[in-house]
Amino acid sequence: MIDFRKVGRSFRFAGQGILDLFRFENNARVHLLIAVLVLVAGFYLQISRLEWAIILTQVGLVWAAEAFNTALEKLCDFVSPGIHPQIKAIKDMASGAVLILAIVAVMVGLIILGGHLLDFPFIHSFTHSLIPQ
Repeated sequence: MIDFRKVGRSFRFAGQGILDLFRFENNARVHLLIAVLVLVAGFYLQISRLEWAIILTQVGLVWAAEAFNTALEKLCDFVSPGIHPQIKAIKDMASGAVLILAIVAVMVGLIILGGHLLDFPFIHSFTHSLIPQ
């Protein structure tokens, strides 16, 4: 049998973790700002449902990676409050993973949103004027 009170409590704890992530972590707020800008651009450019699915997946992956990175950093700081070369390496690799995912997300965004921007009449005519006929 499912204990729905435990499930509800788990969701509340998870929600608190998400709130704390965006309240206390500067990089998470940067990712949030960029996500809002991408979402506004997606609405403006009227991207397809499949493109929305891809964009939202990228946003979710970057946020999840940032949350994992933050949790790992907090655990490292708790276990080893002082400076330790192994802890530094662990934290650097975790933040590097977020950077890799963020770079890929930017590339995906450029492919999807950039393709729609190139279809705009003023941009289309401008780019064709740069290419000799």
